[in-house]
Amino acid sequence: MHLLFIIGIGGFIGAVLRYLVSGWVQNGISYFPLGTLSVNVIGSFFLSVILYLTENKGLFSEETRIFLTIGILGAFTTMSTFSYESFRLLESKETLYLSINIIATVLLTLFAVLLGKIFVLSLWRS
Repeated sequence: MHLLFIIGIGGFIGAVLRYLVSGWVQNGISYFPLGTLSVNVIGSFFLSVILYLTENKGLFSEETRIFLTIGILGAFTTMSTFSYESFRLLESKETLYLSINIIATVLLTLFAVLLGKIFVLSLWRS
């Protein structure tokens, strides 16, 4: 029950952060889901940082890792919104934006994970 509370609090924080960050980035842009792309890339970077710090340095306890990854980042990033927005682009025959959205999401989130790993490893090399 304690872990469910931790996840719930993290989820609340992550959902509010997603709303704020995504809305701020998306402000005034109606033709492309840049807000969703941004939160997914940012979330991928921080997930990588947290997991590499936990796995390689033992920096976070199990509870803290769960709070940060499943709670905050689980609510901050959003695969379902990405899928919905991509489908809407498909329905409206915006194939260029659809292609850019799918390719950019996959490549940029993978790159964000790599950057997170590099960031963590560089902290301990210096």
